[in-house]
Amino acid sequence: MSRVTSPVSASAPRAPDDLHRRALRGDFQTPDVLAREALACLAALPELPRPVGVLEPTCGLGAFLRALDATFPGVPLHGWELDPTYLRAAALTLPPEVHLRQVDVFRVDWKAELSAFGAPLWLVGNPPWVTIGKLGALQGNNHPDKSNVDRLPGLAARTGAANFDVSEWLLRQWLEALAGRPFVIAMICKASVARKVFQFCVREAPRVTGRVFEVDARSHFKASVSAVFLVLSTTGEAERRPARPWPWFAGLGQNTPARMLGQVGDELVADLDAFEATRGALSPQPWPWRSGVKHDCAAVMELAQRGGASFNGAGDVVMVEAEHLYPFVKSTDLHHGRLAPVRRLVLPQRRPGQDTKALATSAPGLWAYLQAHADLLAARRSSIYRGQPPFSVFGVGPYSFAPWKVAVSGLHASLRFQVVGPHEGRPVLFDDTCYFLPFADEATARTAHERLSSADAQRFFRARLFPDAKRPVTQKLLGAFDLGALPLYSPSWP
Repeated sequence: MSRVTSPVSASAPRAPDDLHRRALRGDFQTPDVLAREALACLAALPELPRPVGVLEPTCGLGAFLRALDATFPGVPLHGWELDPTYLRAAALTLPPEVHLRQVDVFRVDWKAELSAFGAPLWLVGNPPWVTIGKLGALQGNNHPDKSNVDRLPGLAARTGAANFDVSEWLLRQWLEALAGRPFVIAMICKASVARKVFQFCVREAPRVTGRVFEVDARSHFKASVSAVFLVLSTTGEAERRPARPWPWFAGLGQNTPARMLGQVGDELVADLDAFEATRGALSPQPWPWRSGVKHDCAAVMELAQRGGASFNGAGDVVMVEAEHLYPFVKSTDLHHGRLAPVRRLVLPQRRPGQDTKALATSAPGLWAYLQAHADLLAARRSSIYRGQPPFSVFGVGPYSFAPWKVAVSGLHASLRFQVVGPHEGRPVLFDDTCYFLPFADEATARTAHERLSSADAQRFFRARLFPDAKRPVTQKLLGAFDLGALPLYSPSWP
């Protein structure tokens, strides 16, 4: 049995119950079978130096330490963990030569601590799968200081782009602490974290070599997230070279990469070979794809249609002026080809910032309805509504009222473009997770649809999108594809 030594931090919190701990700490304990498979994958990489010591910084119940002990007999092993319950359980399954220590990894001076180990040092494990924002929402206290790690501008930081995974923060800490030394860092993490670490290495540590192996998170962790085994290494030599692409393998033990993760200019590229093969389809100017209507109050603004009547989220019958009701399709229905609208959208404005107080005279029924639900609309959290007329919406303009559109869901990685025409004489609107191009006539819309659905177009998009992203399809991605000479709908401002 291993012996547990004193903590780095002066005090450590008592272990919370299992369910709360899992949510609070992003706690996904590594199964022994996965730890063994990951270590076998590492051992099969001949270019990696044999470790003089291995540290698992968040060892939990010790699955990786057990696999390391079997894979590298005689190599000094160290396991750090905050939770004393986990440490005691791990100690029961490990030989006494394994050094266990109670440590809060978010309060460690990594450069000082890691300098005490010989080289090449290996860091192996499975750090927490949680964002700093999630930890804050749960009032957790085991997280790094909040910071805008990529120095994003104010708006991007306020809207959540600056939120980051604690595993990403730890990986950056380790890379910075080990700079100039030979090392191997091999961690299970989210695929999105691996991509961010790649971009960090391109900027800050181009000599680091990376490999990414996909892991079946649903099977091993019962988690609906894309996970990988990320392997980083360097010789420590001060060679000067640009960052190289990282091979991305479809699974542990695979010998041939499925694709190469790369960066072209400032653009992160999912499949470098496919990107180069489809460069000819890049548009010289971005096509102006539009997003649907953003309102953030479905209970009030989206009306279900039943028996010829309209019902809001509370189940109340809603009767407002027909000119402010539009057929409405959401992204899931759009993706699955359910194009006959079963909802209506309440639309107070036809352009951004339009004065809504005039509705009291021009549409008294709508005005009364909105006033009756003013508290719900005023409680919308997004800061974009501040300083705007009451009941404002976004993502609306003359393009919204085009009779024909080619639209696609932004939430589904398999792009299924749809041609959507008028419904009962009214233009169809979409929610803000959809993107569309507006057209004046059906023939032009169908020509655009044919080009976007072609095999060449689909390869173009697959080379540039990341299926596990929160929104894999973006305006930037869509706008990059050249549709040629097609006229878009361009009426005068309504």
